[in-house]
Amino acid sequence: MAKKTTYRERFTNKLIEAGEMQAEKPVRKERVPVDAALQLPFVEGKVLLIDKPLHWTSFDMVRKLRGILQIKKIGHAGTLDPLATGLLIVCTGKFTKKINEYMAQQKEYTGTITLGAVTPTYDLESLPEQHQSIDHITNEAIYAVTKQFTGAINQFPPIYSAIKKEGVALYELARRGETVELSARPITIYQFEITNIALPSIKFKVVCSTGTYIRSLAHDVGQALGCGGYLSSLRRTKIGEFTVEDAIDLNSIAREVGVVID
Repeated sequence: MAKKTTYRERFTNKLIEAGEMQAEKPVRKERVPVDAALQLPFVEGKVLLIDKPLHWTSFDMVRKLRGILQIKKIGHAGTLDPLATGLLIVCTGKFTKKINEYMAQQKEYTGTITLGAVTPTYDLESLPEQHQSIDHITNEAIYAVTKQFTGAINQFPPIYSAIKKEGVALYELARRGETVELSARPITIYQFEITNIALPSIKFKVVCSTGTYIRSLAHDVGQALGCGGYLSSLRRTKIGEFTVEDAIDLNSIAREVGVVID
């Protein structure tokens, strides 16, 4: 059976194939056991606030942490797309029981919507298409449209999403070219603030309920403005009372257990 590659590895392979990066032969390193005393707090249970970098999936981060800490009981509390950065809550040991509780809390995001085109994935995982003029778009229209998407609303998730239909992720069905019928889901947008307008880009801050797809919000804003739009950047800044300012990177955690990573 072929080894399953991570999103990060697939992204790197694409750069190599495009000639934008040189291939490097991986050096297999012998795993050195983690000091049991340093490992113990993670085995018993910790809540880790991670600042997820670009081009890593949430599962990539968990898999990397599992290797660093050399523990089995670990999971994340809320997926971030590969092209999003920011706060990812990872729980170990007894705190894995609180994952659903953390997932249910309000989320805060900042990001950018680009107007004048759409993408099949609603973000830059796919190429912009159906380009349209934005000459008619005014600042007043942009501020006004946020009211349409504030409060309790019904939102259609992206076809390219991890939501499962009969046990298969929708993005897998979409990649096969199969027709996918979606149902709108109730969500709440508590705050939708435009922080800067420099067309075709709109910068925003959103506070929302669990289950909200910011990619769908970007797409819907573009549709409402009559010019199309897609999410061109996204950063999760808050989950409940946890903030990205308190998050750390993988190297910081590795140092706690005396592990050196690439």
